[in-house]
Amino acid sequence: MYRRLTLLLLTLLISYSAYANVGFRQLQINENSNRPLDIALWYPTTDTGKIERIGENAVFHGIPALRNAKPTARQHPLLLLSHGYGGNWRNLNWLAQGMASQGYIVAAVDHPGTTTRNKEEVAAQQLWERPRDLIAMLDYLSDTPAIAGAVDPERIAAVGHSLGGWTVMELAGAQFSAPRFLKDCETHPALGACKLKHVLGIDKPESLAPLAASQRDVRIKAVISLDLGLARGFTPESLAQVSVPVLVMGAQADSDDVPARLESGYLFTALAQGDRHLVSVTGATHFSFMQECKPGAVAMIEAAEPGEGIVCRDGGQLSRQAIHQQLFTQMSQFLNQSLNDSPQHGENRQDSSR
Repeated sequence: MYRRLTLLLLTLLISYSAYANVGFRQLQINENSNRPLDIALWYPTTDTGKIERIGENAVFHGIPALRNAKPTARQHPLLLLSHGYGGNWRNLNWLAQGMASQGYIVAAVDHPGTTTRNKEEVAAQQLWERPRDLIAMLDYLSDTPAIAGAVDPERIAAVGHSLGGWTVMELAGAQFSAPRFLKDCETHPALGACKLKHVLGIDKPESLAPLAASQRDVRIKAVISLDLGLARGFTPESLAQVSVPVLVMGAQADSDDVPARLESGYLFTALAQGDRHLVSVTGATHFSFMQECKPGAVAMIEAAEPGEGIVCRDGGQLSRQAIHQQLFTQMSQFLNQSLNDSPQHGENRQDSSR
């Protein structure tokens, strides 16, 4: 009994230490352009003070951090996050907090046109702008170290969920062919990505050239795709040329909308034989990669938007918290190894649980 109590107290102390050393801030960049970007940042800090639960609302749990804390002075690896269609920066907050506690700067963007509060048609139909959003955020953070700390230019990675997985693969060198994608949709019309072909402008003739252009950024040293969609539009030739480490994670409890065997499976098979990894995430649905839901969240969502409670449902006996712990261990190990980085003394944290 006493041993269990001691272990519990130790866990709480470690967790508090990690939370107290993660700063958070929100801001807008490119505000004078035709595509202003709302971004969220998590980063190491030595400040202490009142902990705020970032991203907390009636449905989803928030993640503890110190708002507007001063960043530490030394260089840090940078992790860029990209949400799925209709999502936002909060969706991967559990991962952001965990990686920031390991010494990373983590930056997430709301992609105009495909985010929760902005589904403006013209912006949504400029799908090629999504990778550029991440590049804009990377440029900004590299030039303004006072915001979240100094970025180590040799240790930059990107993680994306769903459409965000497509986005980060573009940065790794994958190139999209709209004709290939549309042809494949004739064979697999049930794919969720195929149902979005007009919403995302993939069927527009003027989208062919910008969608086909390379978005490769050599500063990106590793990528992780989380149950991505639209993968079948990537050309095998471009995927065979991807040279950075790639971790492909698919939901074990997949769906007709985003079947891991057709999306993540296609991506993994077509990637160059090298530093590539495929993981089927036990108990995960497509939405298990998102933030943790509160008790009663499904009923609350269903009352407001029937059918949408699926975002809080997982696919097995594991809780979403347990799935996130499993994911965090695998993802942090991959990132630390790929970027040749190990958690700094005093910033080590083995899971992202509250």
